[in-house]
Amino acid sequence: MQSTALAIVDEHGLASLTMRSLAAELGTGAMTIYNYVDGRSGLESLVTEAVMIQSTWEEPESGDWRDAVAAVAEGVLLAVRDHPNAIPLMLARGALHESALAPAEAMLAGLHRGGYRGAELLVAFRVVSGFVSGFAQVELAAPRPEPDPGPGLDEERFPRLAEIGAAAGESDPVTRFRAGLRLIFRGLEP
Repeated sequence: MQSTALAIVDEHGLASLTMRSLAAELGTGAMTIYNYVDGRSGLESLVTEAVMIQSTWEEPESGDWRDAVAAVAEGVLLAVRDHPNAIPLMLARGALHESALAPAEAMLAGLHRGGYRGAELLVAFRVVSGFVSGFAQVELAAPRPEPDPGPGLDEERFPRLAEIGAAAGESDPVTRFRAGLRLIFRGLEP
């Protein structure tokens, strides 16, 4: 049921996921779906769980806490990247299913190895997870073209916009994500 709900969102967008559309895809009646799913909230849970189940990572051999946190963060980003129509739901709703708790716990474990405890652990977790969410939203959910240093942009008036427009054309989102994490880790040094 989860994969079917996600397939509907992937193909037609969040608004198209209804009890009726899910029932039709499953070859049953909408009332049958109510036996398994608790209204709109339940439908949304199916989608977030289906995305987060795809989040995988490997524990890095280095043993460095930063590498461990980066592996989890990138695993989540790569799972979300494949489902851009679900990103607004992932940001707004989150999930309390084990599929979402496992990456959170792994990220917290890496930060804990880095020396973070209590309130500092909470803040560090929010900084990294906020970066993942924000990056997904900006880079993946509604990709906007970077400023084009061509005819529409006055490069003398907006030289830094022209600069980042050129840089965006020379890199890909995953490379930018990794670079962003490196910047964050510099600031998170305990």
